[in-house]
Amino acid sequence: MSRDDSDSPEDSIISRIDTSVPHSARVWNYCAGGTDWYEVDKELVDQLLTDYPSAAGLAIASRQFLGRAVRYLVREAGIRQFLDIGTGLPTADNTHQVAQRHAPDARIVYVDNDPLVLLHAEALLTSTPEGRTVYIEADVRDPEAVLRSARETLDFDQPIALMLLSMLGHIKPEPAAELVRQYMDQLPSGSYLVTCDSIDSPTMVELNVHYAASGAAPYYVRSRDELAATAAGLEILPPGVGPIPDWHPDTAAPAPPDQMDQWGLVARKP
Repeated sequence: MSRDDSDSPEDSIISRIDTSVPHSARVWNYCAGGTDWYEVDKELVDQLLTDYPSAAGLAIASRQFLGRAVRYLVREAGIRQFLDIGTGLPTADNTHQVAQRHAPDARIVYVDNDPLVLLHAEALLTSTPEGRTVYIEADVRDPEAVLRSARETLDFDQPIALMLLSMLGHIKPEPAAELVRQYMDQLPSGSYLVTCDSIDSPTMVELNVHYAASGAAPYYVRSRDELAATAAGLEILPPGVGPIPDWHPDTAAPAPPDQMDQWGLVARKP
């Protein structure tokens, strides 16, 4: 008896994707030059960039920051384990690609609960023979479930880098800082936090009002103090909290102005 294709796991995932309103993972993918988006996402981004052209470089700045931070943690800090939550849709130089390029034995656990990300998870599951890359479907708001699953791949007796890039803005600042603390409390000494989000510049505040008005889930921009609060009790590495293009830049050339509203930090657990 033949199997009904409508009952396939892929069809089940596709049925959960809402294409009637923009979605942050797809919007970010479009901004970064990816191909995994729908017309509703493109229309929103094109409109926002017409009104706020200074926001064009945010996704690029975030991706470049990820690459520099992961490279630093592998080469300078000796980190071999990464817990990347809010993975988003794969583009170029994902966490496992950067980490395993410099340390083939690196282990990476990706976490996301977006059905479209799940659909593309196979692109994230590639790994060097020496290392390991896995994907967990879970919600960042459930640290117990996330960490329980992550323990199947990561050694919690060794340092782990917690990656939370451009995703905590979906949670209001105070509960987001508490959520980060719950994660970091379970990680061993010598672990790291890498995080970034849009700063509360007038442009970003106004842009995100328009973003929420589209029907997309609201995104809460951060003040400098709210970003720093996510690293409470941790040692924030130089140059501190600030625009992410300034964090260990690859060149001395100034970053484009449209990348400077994305702020972040890298911090170490004593």
